[in-house]
Amino acid sequence: MDLVLLLKAAIMGLVEGLTEFLPISSTGHLILAGSLLDFADAKAKVFDIAIQTGAIVAVIIVYWQRLRDALTQVQRSEAARRLVANVAIGFLPAVALGLLFGKLIKAHLFNAPVVASTFILGGLVILWAERRPAAAAPRLVEADDMRAIDALKVGLVQCLAMIPGTSRSGATIIGGMLLGLSRKAATDFSFFLAIPTLVGAGAYSLYKERDALALTDLPVFTVGFIVSFLSAWACVRWLLRYISSHDFVPFAWYRIAFGAVVLVTWLGGWVQWAD
Repeated sequence: MDLVLLLKAAIMGLVEGLTEFLPISSTGHLILAGSLLDFADAKAKVFDIAIQTGAIVAVIIVYWQRLRDALTQVQRSEAARRLVANVAIGFLPAVALGLLFGKLIKAHLFNAPVVASTFILGGLVILWAERRPAAAAPRLVEADDMRAIDALKVGLVQCLAMIPGTSRSGATIIGGMLLGLSRKAATDFSFFLAIPTLVGAGAYSLYKERDALALTDLPVFTVGFIVSFLSAWACVRWLLRYISSHDFVPFAWYRIAFGAVVLVTWLGGWVQWAD
């Protein structure tokens, strides 16, 4: 057993778990970590699916009671039906636009200037969103109060995350806040929306890369999955506590700094920022 390879898998899992649900783009961090660790071969795409699955399972466990109540009470509870319907509505734009433009975006936008620009621009948008007077007086306090049109708008904003470096969580959380949701409501709905979105994207990618699967890779995938699950579980629980009394401004400055890192690593030829 290659202990060095297992250590690399653990580091990649940690990066995925800590960045998937924060507004800082897990994809950008995985590219950087994979390049620095020389962990970016043909099987990396399948490995990324495995560790992303670990992060999804973490969210499901954190929200298990609420998800279970919504699914079991959907026939007799208006609030449960509204939540399930809103998640479905928010999920559809990503499916449609992903199938239509996914290949085109990967072919033309996955490069260092775009990644750096979206990191920096995203940071500036967060700063603006948090400093608006409306941020202190949101229109919707809880995700359960969302209407179908609110879910559709957040779903459309989520599609911006198809541009590398944007961050799915960042797009949905900050987009939700700009649309009138409270910080908590936007974060909760972002996590709910992540479940079908990431499961669907993962299943589709796994099908495309099925020929790269091998039983000998199971230990590496298992280590990455477990570390991703544990770190994502801790990160999601921390973030839910954090937003109760803090804003997202620190993440904005982090994004701007990371955008500069992308440019430096690209100009220096240290990282190949391409898919």
